Amino acid sequence: MAAMDTKSTALDRAVAILRRGGLVGLPTETVYGLAVDASNEVAVRRMFAVKGRPASHPVIVHLAGPEQLGEWGRVVPAAAVLLAETFWPGPLTLVLKRTGKALDVVTGGQDTVAVRVPSHPLALEVLRAFGGGLAAPSANRFGQVSPTTAQHVRDDLGAEVDLVLDGGPCTVGVESTIVDLATDPDQPRILRTGAVLGSEIGRVLGVPVAVAVAEPDPGTPPEEIRVPGALEAHYSPRAGVVLVAAEEAAARAEELTRPPVRRAVLIAPAGVEAPAIEPHLRLESPAEPDAFARVLYALLREADARAADVALVVPPPESGLGAAVRDRLRRAARGRHPA
Repeated sequence: MAAMDTKSTALDRAVAILRRGGLVGLPTETVYGLAVDASNEVAVRRMFAVKGRPASHPVIVHLAGPEQLGEWGRVVPAAAVLLAETFWPGPLTLVLKRTGKALDVVTGGQDTVAVRVPSHPLALEVLRAFGGGLAAPSANRFGQVSPTTAQHVRDDLGAEVDLVLDGGPCTVGVESTIVDLATDPDQPRILRTGAVLGSEIGRVLGVPVAVAVAEPDPGTPPEEIRVPGALEAHYSPRAGVVLVAAEEAAARAEELTRPPVRRAVLIAPAGVEAPAIEPHLRLESPAEPDAFARVLYALLREADARAADVALVVPPPESGLGAAVRDRLRRAARGRHPA
């Protein structure tokens, strides 16, 4: 009974904080979000300042259920309804033409808004009790490694967050798939890969689904939709990330022992040989892609905790969540350059 009382008290506190414009670390199935009232411009601007997030970078509005779609999307195509019915609650974000309810500060000044319904039970409880949309980008400094535990949020943001709800480790571990239904609902595009695969979306809609590069470089045409997590350099630890094939790991590790010597961590499945790396600097990653996704960000954080200059990472196969993990690793590799 005490546990129920504690949970209820935390839920009530979270909702009260959100209603007065505060910031709450909120667990979702993907990563922990830094949640604020999406209709409160002052609160959203505070969230941007805490993260150090550029004002042009939009955030996702989290909803309690698909019945709220019409509040945020002025055009809700049949494809959006079908995907919501199939994948919500879950790690799928839909980009729609926005209503006036979606503030410029939320959308980055665009005519589109990104929305999703998370599947984490605690997030859903908060959303239902709150009654409105919550802007909730990842609860970390902009461009750095996303948090997948409550402790990660506390480590990153400390007292700048008014409350962190602990919902345990995230069960997916990488950010949601983002699908553009605003440009042309008959030709959906994936703007960010995630746990909901393009093949699944295509099967539900009965049309091919392309994977687009949402924000490849500075100078992206203004008509191209900007979405979270699509910058070429993102999800970056302090260590320089270098992607290597399993058979190349030993040679790349040996290179790092030559001047200038660099302290290297190897993130790889069991059995990958790299004798030049000390045993305590080897971090075992799961061989199965979905399991790798759950611990990806924790492994990158551990590389920093072990004071690595370089993290040599053997990526998982492309199957399942492998494509999303490889996408995050590729962007992390571009965010830091080993000295």
